[in-house]
Amino acid sequence: MGRAEREQLNRTLNQHLNTIHETFQLLDQTPPSTLEKVSWEKVMQMGDQVSKQATIAGMLWNGETPEVRALEENMASYFNILQGFLLLSHGSIVGAGPTLSSCVHASVKQVVDSSFKLLKESVSLYGARNKDGKFSMPQLAGAVWEACSALKKTPATNVTAIGRAMTQVAVSMKDVLREMKELKPGSSDLTDEASNESSIEAEIEPQDDEISSDGDLGNDLSPEEMRVAQLAIAVVSETLVVIKELIRTITSLIKRENPNDSSNLVDSLEKLLRMCQGIGIQIDELGASLYPPQEVPTMKAALGKISSFVDDMQAELQNLKGNLEAFCQACTCLKSSLGQLESAVGCPGTCRFRNQSAEN
Repeated sequence: MGRAEREQLNRTLNQHLNTIHETFQLLDQTPPSTLEKVSWEKVMQMGDQVSKQATIAGMLWNGETPEVRALEENMASYFNILQGFLLLSHGSIVGAGPTLSSCVHASVKQVVDSSFKLLKESVSLYGARNKDGKFSMPQLAGAVWEACSALKKTPATNVTAIGRAMTQVAVSMKDVLREMKELKPGSSDLTDEASNESSIEAEIEPQDDEISSDGDLGNDLSPEEMRVAQLAIAVVSETLVVIKELIRTITSLIKRENPNDSSNLVDSLEKLLRMCQGIGIQIDELGASLYPPQEVPTMKAALGKISSFVDDMQAELQNLKGNLEAFCQACTCLKSSLGQLESAVGCPGTCRFRNQSAEN
């Protein structure tokens, strides 16, 4: 196993890698609308072929070191199938919006990256003194299998891709809601004498909560601040209902998605997703502003933006002419909760609010 043979294998591998890399860049480009759309089913079928080829690549190292010719033939077959896989993947994003294209790109990249690692390892093993590396081949082949299997979970339509993205926003909101519900009122049963004694002790030595981490952060809300927190919890809960109804509404539109002409529908769905994500950001801001001292300006700004996003959502959905009854009802409930919280934080002097304008 001479040096020339190893160099030959590396040259062959690099040529294939460069070709695949160039083809993969097609996925960053929007395919022309005149190109025939490829069904995701065909992409998955080609993925199965990639998976089988990965098995063959791994089996070459089950026994003695394979011949250079066998490795080269395997690389040629593997990269030929991988090339076809990429071309079909590019054809599948005809009419795809940014969200669906991103999902396809991520899934295809997993297949390509795992294939590269497998074939690079195969070439590096040839002529190596330490043959223990060949035991990594089954594991690397397994990574290709997993990437190809994951193609089955990749959304095949814009509606599905955007619906999943909205679901992720809802999941994050649920995390914020859970943290809000962990907020607790401070202890108010101490007498003035006990309070004075505690103050004296605090001057002498640090308290446990000063030494510990912020695990008890948010456990000392005043009654007024707790009321604001409860109203904020209602806002987030109602927002989750709005997102749920939004997902249900757009899912009902899946039959209207025409692969050959759905640009208007896709544009509207992408706008709705951005609004949904915008609401998610404001929910994060709202949750963070509840910790004492509660930040009124941040809270008010978040409430205003959420209300604006909801108005924009309703207007956009009206254009799609879907069944909006349940969605509009959810929006009405949310607007009511927003109004109650706005009224609560609009009363000065009721809470230990941090008013940035007053500080300035």
